[in-house]
Amino acid sequence: MPTRKYTYYDFTLSLCPECLKRVDAKIVFEDDKVFMLKRCPDHGNSKVLIADDVAYYKNIRNYNKPSETPYTFNTKTHYGCPYDCGLCPDHEQHSCLTVVEVTDRCNLTCPTCYAGSSPHYGRHRTLDEVKAMLDTIVKNEKEPDVVQISGGEPTIHPAFFEILDYAKTLPIRHLMVNTNGIKIAKDKAFAKRLSTYAPDFEIYLQFDSFDNNVLQKMRGADLADVRKEAVNNLNELNLSTTLVVTVQKGLNDNEIGKIIQYALKQKCVRGVTLQPTQIAGRLDDFNPETDRITLTEVRRKILEQSPIFNGDDLVPVPCNPDALVMGYALKLEDEVFPLTRYINPSDLLDNSKNTIVYEQDEALHGKMIELFSTGNNVEHAEENLKSIMCCLPQIDAPELGYDNLFRIIIMQFIDAYNFDVRSIKKSCVHIVDKDNKIIPFETMNLLYRDDKKEILEELKAESV
Repeated sequence: MPTRKYTYYDFTLSLCPECLKRVDAKIVFEDDKVFMLKRCPDHGNSKVLIADDVAYYKNIRNYNKPSETPYTFNTKTHYGCPYDCGLCPDHEQHSCLTVVEVTDRCNLTCPTCYAGSSPHYGRHRTLDEVKAMLDTIVKNEKEPDVVQISGGEPTIHPAFFEILDYAKTLPIRHLMVNTNGIKIAKDKAFAKRLSTYAPDFEIYLQFDSFDNNVLQKMRGADLADVRKEAVNNLNELNLSTTLVVTVQKGLNDNEIGKIIQYALKQKCVRGVTLQPTQIAGRLDDFNPETDRITLTEVRRKILEQSPIFNGDDLVPVPCNPDALVMGYALKLEDEVFPLTRYINPSDLLDNSKNTIVYEQDEALHGKMIELFSTGNNVEHAEENLKSIMCCLPQIDAPELGYDNLFRIIIMQFIDAYNFDVRSIKKSCVHIVDKDNKIIPFETMNLLYRDDKKEILEELKAESV
């Protein structure tokens, strides 16, 4: 009998990358890779690489955990995903991290920008508008895990510190500022004032490359020295910082290991987040056929370029395993001990567990007894390192703190090319928009920004 050249694995709903209409999609395995096959009646067939690791892709289904929903929903379910965002009752995950875009404007015009920001685009939100956005998050979450003040470039907002002051009055467990670092690098007093918002406060610092040629292509400016100066100023304050890398194939994917090694040596840096470029917003000189990079390709490059981590250290995040990978390590003086490999995967699906289980690492075993236990009680050591595998890692040990943890996150923001409704329903990184709705990050950039609203209304009309 004739056979197809691929192995059929699954079915989902996707979008046509041309018109954004909902289309059927097949997930298939071919040549040890995972592809999505779909067909739009108007724009024909498309074949999209969604993973280069079949075993890993198959394993992510073992990491699904029961959905955690917000306390309130902001829209009704009517047209079907992704045309009801706000969040609608059909969404399967609360906001682990909610982004508040306090301004459309930026002090750069990056060739790569999901929001299309620039010095002259849009406007600053008023302080009252921002307060209402923050209040919406609290209404939805009661005690939000992570809220990120973003833009545009939030540090140029004229009421920037008033916004932070108000946010700190709310029951937000961890507050972040997403920034390109220019203000922090050039104004030590500004950085010092930021440090007054600690603890439970973090800088989410754009850090794409050490190479100014790469930064010119991605950010339109020579920023290598600026980024290092920002890190130096943050190191002086030991202000918790995450380095954020937008990854593009053939441009900066060869620097992943170098950035991780650099981050491990910085006093202030708590981790590195790697984000494959989302095809949305402003994306100059980007070829989807050659420049897209998948989550599993980024994961493989970490393993190839960083000798510290192995495959057991980088595992799916249970709240959205299709789109998130995590790995944790313990930093003790000049030593780094990977932790994720010692966590029982079944415990990840139970929020009451997340404890360490030991194998054959005598060095780590000894350190854990030394730091976490009394009277060399190993069980006590195992129980005292908890909750490290979610949005807010916490260490229950008096000798250690947040600055002893180092995390690697791969955060794949799905676009129209690899859109998978299963992942979108589990999206846990959201944006509160100016209409006080909570929109998944992915669909916000595809359908819910001002310049996309007309297209969205047409798609809704056609879906009825």
